[in-house]
Amino acid sequence: MKNLVVLSGAGMSAESGISTFRDAGGLWDQYPVEQVATPEGYARNPELVIKFYNERRKQLLEVEPNEGHRGVAALEKDFNVTVVTQNIDDLHERAGSTHVIHLHGELMKMCSSRDPYNPHYIRTLTPDTIETRATDKAGDGSPLRPFIVWFGEAVPQIEVAIDYAERADIFVIIGTSLNVYPAAGLLHYVPREAEVYLIDPKPVDAHSSRPIHVIQKGASEGVKELRELLLRK
Repeated sequence: MKNLVVLSGAGMSAESGISTFRDAGGLWDQYPVEQVATPEGYARNPELVIKFYNERRKQLLEVEPNEGHRGVAALEKDFNVTVVTQNIDDLHERAGSTHVIHLHGELMKMCSSRDPYNPHYIRTLTPDTIETRATDKAGDGSPLRPFIVWFGEAVPQIEVAIDYAERADIFVIIGTSLNVYPAAGLLHYVPREAEVYLIDPKPVDAHSSRPIHVIQKGASEGVKELRELLLRK
């Protein structure tokens, strides 16, 4: 089976009704990024940050995976699929994808603010426990913080993602502007002989001279066309 790696961004989940961050009217217009997505913002006003992520989780419970998510999951029948996502939602998993690497963290998890990646202190929330408080403590006694990679923080999973990109036979980019690093640099690690597809309704500069098959559609329609192209070969 060929190795197929998907890099997904905010456009992947937009059709499900998840607010994008960067587009006009997106979340960064409503909440300055330095207030809710930096370690400094959390240190300054943990109540605001906790409230922001509580609201994101409530929104997540109200939406469902779209046909794009389901189409990516269905590719597992014919390929070894690894999804590398910049999204913090769990819609890929809910659609049935079994191997998902979250570069920027996971909305449905909380962690120690002293030792964020210690698995002993990572807590997975359920629909009944999505509301957390700034006074909640992790197992090591430090404040329980969202399991999110904030601006200015390292991206620990990027090395894992690079390893999969280097072994890709097919690399698919869905719904990302390719402006956010280090994720945007993954394409540079993909072998020259690998096929590359880019699905996005808007023009995207891939910052690459290699041949790229562009499908200028949204996630659902684009993944449907991708599957038809791949399964025809």
